[in-house]
Amino acid sequence: MRDVKATHVKRAFKYRFYPTDAQAAELSRTFGCVRKVYNLALAARTEAWVLRQERVNYNATSAMLTAWKKTEELAYLHEVSAVPLQQALRHLQTAFTNFFAKRTKYPRFKSRKKSRKSAEYTTSAFRFRDGKLTLAKMTEPLAIVWSRPLPEGATPSTATVSQDAAGRWFVSLLCEDPGVTPLAATDAAVGVDAGLDHLLTLSTGEKITNPRYERRDRARLAKAQRELARKAKGDGANRAKARRKVARIHARIADRRRDTLHKITTRLVRENQTIVIEDLIIRNLLKNGRLARAISDAAWSEFRSMLEYKAQWYGREVIVVDRWFPSTKLCSNCGTLQNAMPLSVRTWTCDSCGVTHDRDVNAARNNLAAGLAVSACGAGVRPQRSSPGGQSAMKQEPLQREP
Repeated sequence: MRDVKATHVKRAFKYRFYPTDAQAAELSRTFGCVRKVYNLALAARTEAWVLRQERVNYNATSAMLTAWKKTEELAYLHEVSAVPLQQALRHLQTAFTNFFAKRTKYPRFKSRKKSRKSAEYTTSAFRFRDGKLTLAKMTEPLAIVWSRPLPEGATPSTATVSQDAAGRWFVSLLCEDPGVTPLAATDAAVGVDAGLDHLLTLSTGEKITNPRYERRDRARLAKAQRELARKAKGDGANRAKARRKVARIHARIADRRRDTLHKITTRLVRENQTIVIEDLIIRNLLKNGRLARAISDAAWSEFRSMLEYKAQWYGREVIVVDRWFPSTKLCSNCGTLQNAMPLSVRTWTCDSCGVTHDRDVNAARNNLAAGLAVSACGAGVRPQRSSPGGQSAMKQEPLQREP
């Protein structure tokens, strides 16, 4: 087992709050100014590259922001705190850094209706005292619902305010959490197979039910969407009200799904030293029109993301099995590879050893065996598709988070 050093983990604690009318108006203006500055800087950087093959960095866009504020057309940028505007430029710089590193696509312009409404404040733009948070340009603290306490003695380094499509207001406080320390090492290991009939199947034989939250609320969602479709297009109050109703249903689905995934991933990380999962290319799976909706509802990508960062926090190991590894068609008892395995086949009997397998449990056990082989022998290689003997897993590298 690998030795894990204690690290300082920064966590974002998200809370809901209820702004006054004046606070809501101030934050709405800030969201609009953040979006405007981001789009102006993106347009300037794009134009400089297209016309002059010149790369414009953060310092240059910061100077541009100073000049924009002096114009009559953009003088309203002075009305909001300068810090969220500078942070927007930093976020754009990060987007370009990721683009040039070929990690993401080219940055896109922010939309007034579709983009996330948010503004980030650093320590110079807010005051946090005695459990009360007051943002720049405001005289009263935010009415935050403290659903859980911050770590004892923690001081937020940034405060990000956002409003979702359902009209709910949130503030996310980023601070160091000394309570996140590596767990005691254990010999337990588990293989995981993702599915639709069951959300997850473990190599121990346990099957975790797929709650299918979207399907539960599908009738309510469809009714709300029909009501929205009947409203006249534009910025009318009735259409806005119908849009928020649809958004609230989507938010209810997402909240419940996220809560379930947090509970599952926390449990897996606490109980196991090594967790082996399969490398699923979700964007390719979503091309299946019959299963796309169910796959989206299962949220396999979010499950993997949660599992990886929690494993990094608590000193656990996540191993990802190559997507071409034939975990379903391979007999976990004798290693015989079956010729075909349609989705309709849920149980099957091996022709060589006569053992009857549950399709998903067998896949989870094969994933575990492949993952443990790589953990012992080092990084795996591409699988040998003609035979089941090749190593076909890879060790998951720790996440590199942006500061």
